[in-house]
Amino acid sequence: MKPAAFQYVQPHSRAEAIAALGQHGGSAKLLAGGQSLVPLLNFRMLRPEVLIDVNRIPGLDHVAWADGAGLRVGALTRHYALETSAVVAQHFPVVSAAMAHVAHLAIRNRGTIGGSLAHADPAAELPMLALLLDAEITTESIRGARTLAARDFLVGALATALADDEMITEVRFPPLPAGAGWDFAEFALRTGDYAIAAAGAMVVLRDGKIAEARLALMGVGETAIRATAAEKHLIGERYRPDVVQAAAASARKAVSPTSDLRASADYRRHLVAVLSEQVLAAAWRRAEQEAA
Repeated sequence: MKPAAFQYVQPHSRAEAIAALGQHGGSAKLLAGGQSLVPLLNFRMLRPEVLIDVNRIPGLDHVAWADGAGLRVGALTRHYALETSAVVAQHFPVVSAAMAHVAHLAIRNRGTIGGSLAHADPAAELPMLALLLDAEITTESIRGARTLAARDFLVGALATALADDEMITEVRFPPLPAGAGWDFAEFALRTGDYAIAAAGAMVVLRDGKIAEARLALMGVGETAIRATAAEKHLIGERYRPDVVQAAAASARKAVSPTSDLRASADYRRHLVAVLSEQVLAAAWRRAEQEAA
């Protein structure tokens, strides 16, 4: 298959890219890693009149830590850069762990954090991590810049709050609380396949009890989700297997997955319970080790 004809534009600055988006609006698409866009073009599921290639724009591929402000990641940062970054591993090891599950190495070498968030695949790791870590997404257009919380940015399957004339420029991850434990687990039929379900957790202990808990899920709804009822169930609790199991059961009740060729809705619900119990228990153990 070949894409429909389009005009190709290659800006060399952020201002040029934003101006081109402002000029062409909904008839244009941004090309970054192209790992999701190009197949859609080839199958003619998308037919943009203009393709704006942002790969030559400098200053959009940074990974930087600022004390008090957290981690700043440029939109053109590749998945593999997150996976192998020493800064990310030090401050957000859950991101390093999750990135290893993204497709195959060739795709991780090309795919970008901005592209993944803009595509908003319900089975993609980065949108789920953005929810888990309370990330903020900065966008720019000819109207100016704005910053959206991940929970407000992700609005549906392959749908975001991004306007036609906006581009993602940066993602910010605020610092995790001191002593936070974490874990990530994903189930797919084969290594590199789309996830059937995945879960990520973060736990903070104070005096042996949970002071903060986060549980995010993906592959089991139209977007990645935070299992807020399960999180509330854990606050103030000391570790007991039945507490973790009850929280996992709450997460299972909170999801409304669909059936497809890879798994039934019931199987996905089962995986939510299994994976949630697994990541919460592991995150709790890490938090206990940090507190020891």
